[in-house]
Amino acid sequence: MLDTAAHIEPWLPLTATDLKQWAYCKRIVYYQHVMPVEFTRTYKMERGKNVEAAVEAMEKRRGFRRYGLERGERRFGVWVKSERLGLSGKLDLLIVTDDACYPVDFKDTEGGVRRNHRIQLTAYALMTEDNLRRPVPAAFVYLVPSKELIRIEIGDDLRKEVISAIDEIRGFVRSERMPEPTPARARCVGCEFRNYCDDIW
Repeated sequence: MLDTAAHIEPWLPLTATDLKQWAYCKRIVYYQHVMPVEFTRTYKMERGKNVEAAVEAMEKRRGFRRYGLERGERRFGVWVKSERLGLSGKLDLLIVTDDACYPVDFKDTEGGVRRNHRIQLTAYALMTEDNLRRPVPAAFVYLVPSKELIRIEIGDDLRKEVISAIDEIRGFVRSERMPEPTPARARCVGCEFRNYCDDIW
């Protein structure tokens, strides 16, 4: 297993969602931790709660074959935390087998699994390993609109990327530097923080 203890200074508590947002647009994390501002909850944020409840009810009736597993235990809404990393988060679903664990995240999104989703799942994997002392070789994303289940291998490259992101976030917060906006301007259109980015509008 990759040693992820180097360079970590858990003085600032972070969440798996912080890491997902950092990979999506670094300014979102800046607004939340350095310059807290009010924001408007979007339709997508509200709808996500209903979708998770529906998927959870459906998931309870399914077997484990689609995950490539013979058996396991489903645990819904699991809180995980790593004191070592100063990281916490809530999993939609955790599948626990005799020798491994598999985080599952429900995403109400089109366009497949993105980099920020992989980062978030890897953060969950690291915390799960710290909590349950079992390896997490892979995680899954369930794409609600298409009903696809995508397996994500949790390798060393993703683990290193998460550790680097944790260090980077804490560095920006410590120095109170505003990050550059995301180069993908289409992401700004429905962003709840768009009114605060005067330099790009």
